[in-house]
Amino acid sequence: MTNFRKFVVTLLVGGVALLAQFVFHAPLIAFWMILLAGGSTTLSMFIGMIQTLKNGKYGIDILAITAIVATLAVGEYWASLVVLIMLTGGDSLEDYASRQAGRELQSLLNNSPQTAHKIKDQAIIDLAVSEIQINDLILVKPNETVPVDGQIVAGQSTVDESSLTGESMAVSKNIDDALMSGSINGDTALKFKVTRLARDSQYQRLVRLVKESERKPANFVRLADQYALPFTLIAYLIGGLSWYLSKDPVRFAEVLVVASPCPLILAAPVALVAGMSRSSRAGIVVKNGTTIEKLAKAQSAAFDKTGTITAGSLVVDQITVDNSQMTAKQLLQLAASAEQDSSHILARSLQAAVKKDEIDLLSVSNLSETTGQGIRAIVDGKTISVGKAAFVKHTETGSRNQTAIFVAVNDQYAGMITFKDALRPETEQTLKKLKTLGLKRLIMLTGDQAGVAEKIASQIDIDEVHAQCLPEDKIRLLKTIPSKLHPIIMVGDGVNDAPALAAADIGIAMGAHGSTAASENADAVILKDDLYRVAQAVKISQETMAIARQSVWIGISICVFLMLLASTGLIPALLGAALQEVVDSVSILSSLRARKNR
Repeated sequence: MTNFRKFVVTLLVGGVALLAQFVFHAPLIAFWMILLAGGSTTLSMFIGMIQTLKNGKYGIDILAITAIVATLAVGEYWASLVVLIMLTGGDSLEDYASRQAGRELQSLLNNSPQTAHKIKDQAIIDLAVSEIQINDLILVKPNETVPVDGQIVAGQSTVDESSLTGESMAVSKNIDDALMSGSINGDTALKFKVTRLARDSQYQRLVRLVKESERKPANFVRLADQYALPFTLIAYLIGGLSWYLSKDPVRFAEVLVVASPCPLILAAPVALVAGMSRSSRAGIVVKNGTTIEKLAKAQSAAFDKTGTITAGSLVVDQITVDNSQMTAKQLLQLAASAEQDSSHILARSLQAAVKKDEIDLLSVSNLSETTGQGIRAIVDGKTISVGKAAFVKHTETGSRNQTAIFVAVNDQYAGMITFKDALRPETEQTLKKLKTLGLKRLIMLTGDQAGVAEKIASQIDIDEVHAQCLPEDKIRLLKTIPSKLHPIIMVGDGVNDAPALAAADIGIAMGAHGSTAASENADAVILKDDLYRVAQAVKISQETMAIARQSVWIGISICVFLMLLASTGLIPALLGAALQEVVDSVSILSSLRARKNR
């Protein structure tokens, strides 16, 4: 039976008991009805408490059990009824609060794309997304949800990616831009080529993460356990002393009635679910409540370099010209023109550089490419060679810590272009914020050469650098971190980071463009390509835990105050039971503050 049904049944029993007592003047029937309802509930709670103890955890249901038994024993059966209504109603309220707090996560599941419009032989065929194949041509109409990941081949539009990234502003999309499944198209139809099957697309990856979150509900037993035993002992002590001093067993029942355990049972889990909901709205999927708890206590963080601390795409750094008849701008123009039809990553970097500097590309002909070496082409009537030093017949002297290409014009060496992996613009701010939030050590773990890693590290506030790391090296280094610096966060985006993400206390994957393996092995996933969300995740977790503790303490403080009043006989059992419901509501409403941005 669901908690809400238990609540409804308890209300119905209470209603019939009221009729029996005050309409038909049959108090014995009213007593027996409440006794049966209270007995069955108490038995159910007792069985649950025994199971809890078998699992090695101390439960606080014994307070509620004792309160029901004590009030029935002294004839305060109406107080027992109110306690029953409080218990079943509190559980129902927790379910409602959890549903409300988690509705942003659930909306992802509800809006999962189901069909797609495939273009075949100039006709449009509707089919299930599971039937779509890579390289299929798909039409997404205005205001429709993009069914699978792809690349635009025709059309321009603005796309809403907020459900995926947490970014409220619509994104302009043009030909060759990537489309993520689950984003919502604007007012113009788009045609795109499928780049990933439905099961591998961004939205389905996110759905899997959300389902995993649902399978791992918020776990906050440890915080409740911190307070459960002393709170129970205080309640019994106050109740026992009041009984001993007054010689009246009713006082014991009156004290236990207001000794509500619900601030411990309800407040913390509700706060955790609310914090997970807030993280989701910020573009961060946190898989379980334990991750929130660990993030709040994090003492250090380790970062992969490429694609995490850096943007993961090389940009032109320096242009060295070895020809007095040529400028750096002309050398860049010739190299980029020769490379304009190449799919090599450095070719894309050259195209980005000329576009940024507003340099026109020259026409190219007779293009030939030697795999792994370079290309040769006719550009503006000149034979241009671009590639490795040996390919352009140049003898390189000295050593470099950067990627470079060499350029020859008419078989004469003309110069060199070097590239660097640029820092993300938000990296420095992220690391500073993490230090402000209390993290004591920040570490870089990278497979790059030491010189490249040290150059990046010199630009940011990083405490340790470990270069040339294989996946197993990253795991080994994480295990050598002193216990005082735990919990430790590991942040990465590539397949090679997946083992380290799983080995760390908290693994955070940069999921916007990262690998599926990294996301599935992580405890939290950043949905937008923004490193600062890592600091946001820590901040949200710390605020969530603070609210959880505040809510517990608010509830306990009110309970102890009411227990002291009840021990003097000022609060009758029936009024105490009603006040207990107020305590529960205050605790839960306080916990729901964790949903709001602060």
